[in-house]
Amino acid sequence: MAEAQPRSPPPSWSAIPLDLASLVLRLLPAYADRARFAAVCPQWRDAAQQFLRLNPPLPLLALPNGTFYSLPYAKRFRFPGFGFAGYQGVCGSWLVFPRDDECFLHDPFARATVRLPPLSRVRLRPPNAVQKWTNWEDGERSPDPYTTWMHIEDMEGKLRMSKLILCSPNLVAALVGVGRPCHLPICHPVGASQILMCQPGASSWSVRAYDKCRLYEDMAFYQGKLYAIASDEDLFVVNISQDQCTGDPQVSRLGRVIKGNPWHIGASEDNDTLGKKLYLVESRGKLLMIHRMVGFTNLGDGHLTFGNQFEVFEADFEHSRWVEVTTVGDDQVLFLGRRCSRAVSVSRYGLPGDCILFLDDEEVNRAKYVYGEQNTFCRAYNMRDKRVFSPHPLISWKRSNETCLAAWLFPQD
Repeated sequence: MAEAQPRSPPPSWSAIPLDLASLVLRLLPAYADRARFAAVCPQWRDAAQQFLRLNPPLPLLALPNGTFYSLPYAKRFRFPGFGFAGYQGVCGSWLVFPRDDECFLHDPFARATVRLPPLSRVRLRPPNAVQKWTNWEDGERSPDPYTTWMHIEDMEGKLRMSKLILCSPNLVAALVGVGRPCHLPICHPVGASQILMCQPGASSWSVRAYDKCRLYEDMAFYQGKLYAIASDEDLFVVNISQDQCTGDPQVSRLGRVIKGNPWHIGASEDNDTLGKKLYLVESRGKLLMIHRMVGFTNLGDGHLTFGNQFEVFEADFEHSRWVEVTTVGDDQVLFLGRRCSRAVSVSRYGLPGDCILFLDDEEVNRAKYVYGEQNTFCRAYNMRDKRVFSPHPLISWKRSNETCLAAWLFPQD
């Protein structure tokens, strides 16, 4: 009788060539799938990390209660080991937790934490400033009084960080003010904000006391420079220098590089209210301004319905103007959020491009009206046919009247 041959052990997943593993990765646009792929073995984890740097996955949708959606899936999940509820913003892959006594960033992907100064610690430049000054801007003198950081500091109400950008490992910029600027008149001082600077781990923020506070809508770090856009569509470049005494970063000058065309919020006779939001996004080497116009209709019983329209403009720095464009690219999707926005290439995943994905978690007039639906959704705007649709109808979350809103989280940073 022939002796039975011993069975050879089944092949290990790690024996699959890495080039074949990379082909599998290219078919996985969701971060959750890539995380499962990386958990198979150390070799696949290394392949996933290398591929992630070159080909970022689709962003995650972060909800105020600490849960997440990994697009395109409609199943909620939580990151282990850290309580993410209560974040107030998003900065790329970082969740922002700004508080009066402590401020920090946490990256749930790398499980890293960066400490920032608390919002209660702001160093004025120049020190011992007094509240009298004449505003000089772009060579024009303005004798009218204006809001400065000192006025913001004295206002009743809690300081609010509306935007934070980690420009480099040694530079953090933030927009900080009081109130919700998106539903207040342009001339109202509440809602004005200032640009603050610091280094991670520093004991205080730095701000120029005499700089005019504006209704800044958004900021972006573009080609090594920081830009801020105001509600009147004026685009400013923020020149940054180093404090000779402390070595801390500071705003040395704000220069207007594009003069906008202001368009004010108004109400029509049929109780329709038009609101405007502005976003700055870098896409394919260009700096874009996205005009989001939100039309609100009061149904008469206190309930509110609304619709969205979008216009996209490219910054023409040579001629100091905004130029309207009709496409963002067949392979591009703009993910818009009040806290963080990015352009993502989707063609390699077989997904349609030339779209804008945005969140219906509205700030405008939310304290005044009752929405017709308790839930809110992710929406998409098709640049080709100007149509708004629901790309993920199964993804929804409860509306909130708090300052914490849903946001896009980008794991490639």
